Amino acid sequence: MDALESWTEEKRSAWLYRIVSDAESGSPRQVLFLELAQAAERQAGLWEAEMAKAGLAVPQRFVPDARCRLVGWLVPRLGVRPLRHVLAAMKVRGMSLYHTAVRPHGMPVNLEQMRGEDHKTGGGGNLRAAVFGVNDGLVSNASLILGVAGAGAAGDVILLSGTAGLLAGAFSMAAGEYVSVRSQREFHEYQITLEREELEQYPKEEAAELALIYQAKGVSAEEARRMADTLLQDPDQALDTLAREELGLNPEELGSPWGAAISSFLAFSLGALVPLLPYVLLSGERAFAGTLLASGISLFGVGAALSLFTGRHALLGGLRMLLIGGAAGLATWLIGGALGVALG
Repeated sequence: MDALESWTEEKRSAWLYRIVSDAESGSPRQVLFLELAQAAERQAGLWEAEMAKAGLAVPQRFVPDARCRLVGWLVPRLGVRPLRHVLAAMKVRGMSLYHTAVRPHGMPVNLEQMRGEDHKTGGGGNLRAAVFGVNDGLVSNASLILGVAGAGAAGDVILLSGTAGLLAGAFSMAAGEYVSVRSQREFHEYQITLEREELEQYPKEEAAELALIYQAKGVSAEEARRMADTLLQDPDQALDTLAREELGLNPEELGSPWGAAISSFLAFSLGALVPLLPYVLLSGERAFAGTLLASGISLFGVGAALSLFTGRHALLGGLRMLLIGGAAGLATWLIGGALGVALG
């Protein structure tokens, strides 16, 4: 990134910081974002000096672009929290303050907590995604099969339709997950690259920004500055901490697009296979009854499994999912029957 582009980034950040500060009027965060705006202006001044040293023309004033103005218009109307990811992408630091996750023991009180030890998460998120993937495949393909069966289609037609539904849904889910994770990873990598460049260019200013964020979390000014200075002595640890605290990112959780796509494909396929399998092994009314039984048992099991993440009673969770999936299947069966009569 050249000096002019870096100057523009800092001026844009300062412009947005002031808007965020106004949106946080009356709260302790208002002062934080004003100070961050001042820090961004100082960093822009450093880039102005670099441009002057290189004999480049220094812009007389900053003019926000259309995207910047749009975000600036939205912040006072929607609030900062709903736009935190957009603001982070535009180099507005301190968005980790808006995380919905709350530290289990209140404000950070030591250096280890500041380093982000308590930001690490286990595999619960992956397990939850897998359960939802199975549920999506189960409900969508069961509904498709019941709809085709309701129209009076023969068993081989139902089998073909269910197989097509499984493959189409699994590939669609995989493609969507790949694009989603790839985009998220590119965003994270770009932000971390910017942070690395800034850390190399002006470490003292980065330490000051980090200290301001720590103060907003309840740490005294002296202790916050000490922690920030200590962390920035180790460049790798400093980059990790800046990504977490300033950007609200976890470098350890960027994720693999291919891994996410394959996992999504397998989870959806597993769920979609449940209502289809009876038509592979059985025929006629026995296949239809097998689909109803297998889908019902699986829906209840998925609902019970989801109760691990919602805190609801497993029995209630299972019955709720059975009711929701059953309603979807009944609706498509009735619609299929009506279409079968109309087109027959």
